[in-house]
Amino acid sequence: MSYGVAAALQAAVFQRLSADSALTGLVGSDIYDALPTGTLPGLYVILGAEKVQDRSDGTGAGAEHAFMISVVTDSAGFSTAKAAAAAISDALVDAPLILSRGHLVALNFHRAVAARVGSAGTRQIDLIFRARVEDN
Repeated sequence: MSYGVAAALQAAVFQRLSADSALTGLVGSDIYDALPTGTLPGLYVILGAEKVQDRSDGTGAGAEHAFMISVVTDSAGFSTAKAAAAAISDALVDAPLILSRGHLVALNFHRAVAARVGSAGTRQIDLIFRARVEDN
């Protein structure tokens, strides 16, 4: 197994989302790898946790990264968050990401969970994507 491609994959995903006009039309530049200090915007995207499994074979080292991207909003409903989640999915599924290390074999949507968070009316959609990478 190789975890060596993890940072390159994360950087490529962040770059792809930050450059996507449909997503930035909804959230502007409020796409984060780590939450900033201070007051958060009413709608934002944050890259989250990942789980990685070995997918090496006889041809070389590889891994499957299951990673989360969350859309968080303080809007009264889910429609704005769902529009942003759809833009994220459109931007990433089968995207031809260029990695600084290794290469992307496949990038697919796996699942999503939409829920109210806490008692303040915050809504959050957690999207899980699976990326198959090779480190050669």
